[in-house]
Order: sequence, then C-alpha cells, then structure tokens
Amino acid sequence: MCGIAGFARTDGGSLAETSDRILRDMARALRPRGPDDMQFHHAGPASMSFTRLALIDPEGGRQPFISDDGNVILAANGEIYNYRELTKSLRSKAKFRSESDCEVLLHLYLEKGLDFLDDVRGMFGIAVIDLRAQRLILARDRLGIKPLFVHRAQDTILFASEIKALFAHPACPRELDWQLALAEQGLSAALTMVDGEPITWFKHVEHVPAGTIRTVSLRDGATRDHRYWELPAPVDPDEVPESYFVQTLGDLLSSSVQECLIADAEIGVFLSGGIDSAAVAAMAAHTGLHTFSALTGSTVVNKDAPYAHRTAAALGLPNHQVAFPADRIPSTAEWKRLLWLMETPQCGPEQFYKSELYRFARRERPELKAILLGSGADEFSGGYSVGLAGGGDWDDFLANLNALARRKALGARTSVASWWEDADLPLLSDNAIDVYAPSAMDDPYRSYFAWKFREMQQYNLWAEDRTASGNGVEARVPFLDHRIVELLATVPRAHRKRLFWDKRIIREAVRDILPAEVLDRPKLAFYEGEGVRHTHRTFTRMLAQHGDELIEEALSSPRAAQYLDAGNIRGTLRRLEAAQGSAHVQLLLRVVNLGLLDLMTVAVPATRPAPGPAPYEIAVSDFDATEVRDLFPQHPLDSATVLAVAPDVLILDDAQGRNTSYVAVDGSLVFVIDHLTHLDWLRLLRGFDGRRSLAEVAADVGCDLRALQPLLAESLEIGLLTDVTSEVVPTR
Repeated sequence: MCGIAGFARTDGGSLAETSDRILRDMARALRPRGPDDMQFHHAGPASMSFTRLALIDPEGGRQPFISDDGNVILAANGEIYNYRELTKSLRSKAKFRSESDCEVLLHLYLEKGLDFLDDVRGMFGIAVIDLRAQRLILARDRLGIKPLFVHRAQDTILFASEIKALFAHPACPRELDWQLALAEQGLSAALTMVDGEPITWFKHVEHVPAGTIRTVSLRDGATRDHRYWELPAPVDPDEVPESYFVQTLGDLLSSSVQECLIADAEIGVFLSGGIDSAAVAAMAAHTGLHTFSALTGSTVVNKDAPYAHRTAAALGLPNHQVAFPADRIPSTAEWKRLLWLMETPQCGPEQFYKSELYRFARRERPELKAILLGSGADEFSGGYSVGLAGGGDWDDFLANLNALARRKALGARTSVASWWEDADLPLLSDNAIDVYAPSAMDDPYRSYFAWKFREMQQYNLWAEDRTASGNGVEARVPFLDHRIVELLATVPRAHRKRLFWDKRIIREAVRDILPAEVLDRPKLAFYEGEGVRHTHRTFTRMLAQHGDELIEEALSSPRAAQYLDAGNIRGTLRRLEAAQGSAHVQLLLRVVNLGLLDLMTVAVPATRPAPGPAPYEIAVSDFDATEVRDLFPQHPLDSATVLAVAPDVLILDDAQGRNTSYVAVDGSLVFVIDHLTHLDWLRLLRGFDGRRSLAEVAADVGCDLRALQPLLAESLEIGLLTDVTSEVVPTR
C-alpha cells in the first residue's frame, strides 16, 4: 500500500520554482499510505512523489523507478503478483536493480509501450512520465482495486492515490458535488441497477477508469483512453460443463491466495464467520498466519464471532477477537478523522470497525503489513441471490432482477413503467420494452453483474483501500484476481441456477478444505442482519453525543441549507433514539457526512487528530461467558416476565406449503420466520398475550426458553415485544 502524487504541464512548458514545495505537500497528505519511505522526482514538465509501504525488497525497491537514460520514470502503488515469471521473461533483455515486484513494470513499458499491462496480474495504480514521447501515462488494474484520481486544470494535470493529495495543490478546486452525490444509488440505498463510471463525490475530480491506460500529451494536453480489459460474455453451455467452473474456481482461488502471500513482511487475515474469509484462511493456513475478528454485539448475536473462532481453531490458527463493547462510541473528532481518511459520505459503521481492526493488528503484530480479505466473493458468485429473492427461490430472484432491469431501461418514462409496476398481472410483455430500450432485457443477470462490478469500485474497494492504508497496511483480495472474475462472468445462463444460488459454486469449490459447519452454515435466524441493532444503537448515540454536535456541525456547512432539512434531520435523530436500533441511522449518517465533508473542503484538515481508545482483544473460549455478555447488556428476563406483542406488529402466514411466516410492523413486512429453523420461535410469539408469564407460554407451546433468550432480548430492544409485567394484576 503506497501513495503516488504528482503533476505535469500539458502545454509544453516547464514547472514553476514552487513545484517542489507543492509536491512535498501532496506527498505528506499520503504519508499514512507509505510510512517507510518518501521520494521526489522532478523532470522538466512533470513532477512525481512516492510514499512507500515496503512489503517486497524493503531495501532495494525504492520508487520511482527510472530508466538508464533518465527519460522514463515510473511509480506503482499495489502489487504485481506474477512479477517473478514476468521478470524471468525479461532477464536477458533488461537490467534489474532490485527484487521489487513493481520494477518489472518499467521494463515492460520500455519494451511494449502501451501494451505493457496485457500479461500483468495484480492490483495497481501506475504513473509514468515518458520524456521521450512527451507524455504522461496513468493506469489502473482491471478491477479498479487500487485508486488513482486526476484533476485537469487549464494547462496542468494533477494525479494522486487520494483526493486529499490533489487538494494540496493550489490548482485543484475543493468543492463537494452535492447534486451528483444525492443522486448516487449507493448513497440513498435505492434498489436500482446502475452502471457507468463511479463518481468521486467532488467536483472536477475523476477516477482513471478501471482496466484503462490514459495517455496525456505534455505538449498539447491531448488525452486518449485505452481500455485494455472488459468483462467477458457468457460462454455456450454445451461447450463447458458445470464441473469445469467449480474445479477452475478452486484452482484459481488457491493460486491467487498463494500469490497474495508473497511478501518480505508478515501477513494476516481478517476472519469473519462466513465461507469467503474462511476459504482464504484455509488456503493460507500452512503459513501459520494470525487471524483477526470483530467481537461486537452484532457478531455475537448473529454467531459470526463464534464461527470465526471455531474456524481458526479448526485450521490451527491464532484468532484475535477484537472487542467493541456497547459503550465504545466514536468521539466527534474520531469520526471526522475517519471521514477525512475515507473521503466518501458512505463512511459508516463497517469502516469504523474495519479501521480499528487494522489498527489493532498493526499494533499487536508490528511486522504485519498486509491483510488477506474475503471481499468480492458475494458480488460475483451469487452471494446476494437469496436476499434479492425476497424469501423465494431462484425464479423469484430472476423475477426481481427483471423488474430492476425494466425500471432501469424505462428510466424517466414513468407512465410507461406503470404498465408493469402498477399491475398485479401486467398486460404487456417485457418484449415491449425493446421499443424504448433495445436489448435492455436480453440478460438481466448480466446487467446485475455489471451493477455489482460498479458497486465494488464505488464502495467496497474504496473502503478496503482506505481503512487499510490509513493504518499503514495493504489490503489483499484473492477473490478479485481478474481470472476469477472472468470465470464467473462467463458462466452460461443454463448453469447459473445451480452455481450461483446462495454461492453454491464457492461451497463446492472449497468443500474439501473447510469444516462442514462452516461450509453449510445454516441461515441466519429470524432478523436480517441479526444483532445489527447493537451497531445501529452505537452510531445513533454517536450522532446524539454532546448536544448533537456532529449534526449541528454538518448543518453549518456552506451548502447544507440548500439541500438539508435541519428540522427533519434533528427529528429523525430523536426518533432513532426512541427506536433503539433502527437501520435508518445509516441514511442519516450519510447525510451528516455530506455536510461534514462540505466543511472539510472549505478548511482542509491540516493535522490528523489523535485516535480514540486503543482497541483490545478478549481471549474467548465461551461466547456465553460473563465477560462477553457484559460487553453488550440486554434487557433482564426471567421466567416470571410477562410479554405482549407490540400494538403495531402482526404475524402473518405465507401461502400453504411455503413454510414461511412474516412479521409486519406498522403495515410493512419487515422480518421473515422460516418454519424449518424457527418454528418454536413462531409458536412462542403467537403465545404472548400480555397475561401469562414466559414460563407458562413456553410450557404451553413446548419450547426451550433458554435457547430463545437472544431472540427475546432482541425483540424487546427493537420494540416488537413489550414487557408488561408491572401491568399484570396478580391473581389470588
């Protein structure tokens, strides 16, 4: 994880005398990305800095790399995983000065020009100053894992690994793009398919597109983009059997994990309770690497923490359970520090916990400089298929994708869309959409795949890069080897149901290396994101602390009054405090982040405030032990407690034979109860009449009250049940 920053004249002129000071300011903004070294290079019309996190060849791999004649200067942030085989192919033609993985890029460019990335595997952002051809080259890896931002002034181009480095140059405007931000699907959480390039949230700042080499003339500023990679199309099912995709995925993932383990520094893994990070850990277990997991109210209730602990034990790996008790609430300064690090209004609880995990890992293991992650598996292998099926099956999933694709195709034509969206039985077929948007409905799953590809760049990869780099760590993502994504993109329609329903392709590919309980972990109980109320409550308290300090500061930003309803924002927070864990805190937090970022563009933070309390671990052997329960206090319950279903809650049954019931809150279906896993819970809910004690209801329906205690406590905290013990008149 390193940082590139620089600028160049695009009118044939030379840089001003002040360029060195400006370059140093840009480089200092990236110091967390590269704590091991900082270098500067000036070359006539162009200037470049490099801040380095040294993972391979710490002594010899100093950047930028410079050709023998001094006319080509190259810097690369990231890792080149197949550098050894590429280097071997060039040894007879080129003189290598280091064992660094990135030096091979210079020699590839000198030999192949703009074709230099065709055979490269890895994650990277690259800048090349070519004085021979008087051009600047900017490039990113195929999936856009590593960032690279640009700003074009009248006669200057600026480039950097983070936006804050661009802001350090006086030619770069600093203005949040409210209009574009509020229309971004990821910010509003609207269930809408989108494609196109991700946004940067700031006016006049853009990404170098993923899989693209951008060439900028230093003579006249002429710019050309060469897209050297795109998602491939599905193959013919008659040519490739299902077994090929399962076997190949397993082989490619194993290869990718081994390549991600290459470093002259310690590597760890973030281990959740899911199959993705477990598969990565299993394939890397022979190195004895340390694993790190978050111990929060959410991960205890939804069993992620216990599953992570058991998985590590089964693999013979040390597991650090990093504790985030209920009273661990980020301070105002702490939140603004994280937000400025992230540079995105999508900064939320996930980024806070992830950043603190990196912080703990770096402090606990000082030689650790890289972390393996399971990111990217869900998006491309059907990880969201069950959720998007709305409680149904694969056909329901496809039907919902069709609806999303239809909505995207018709766009603003709401009067046409009403033929489908306002009718129980649409009178028009999807073929009619071809009149308005030809081919839009040919393959909705392919559109869904492209949507998730963009979403990965806009949110996941951005977040993983910043939370890691802000702590001097590199995030490595084996599932995002472009060969794996290509494989998954080419799965034929005929194989999708079998391979992509609930990530079956991954489960089959790693079946021989993981314990059965991890492979076939049962569906999470009752609530979607069970236990997440703990997280929502923590961040509601954060917004409310010190007299709503973060909200009031956000509302004072230059353009807040134009876009934000101050009264409703304050009112929403009061409702969230009463709701005890509503998910709406995420939307409120994003709006507050917009106001805070707006302020930061006016007065760019000059220093990084001190971090909050140091994260710590608990050596857990029993997740029901007092030391764990005390982290997350719950409503006290005993066998004499009398409960009633809240007045606005209804329990509804689905069609006969579906084995599903629903919980409606204030007229909206909110929760699903699967009879196959939670029939006792359904019976218990139906038995709460506000008169009988817990013991009496449990005895009547014949269930184990002790096993259902977590669900009872959760239901009380979010208001589905009410404790009416004090209102019950004792019988004589």
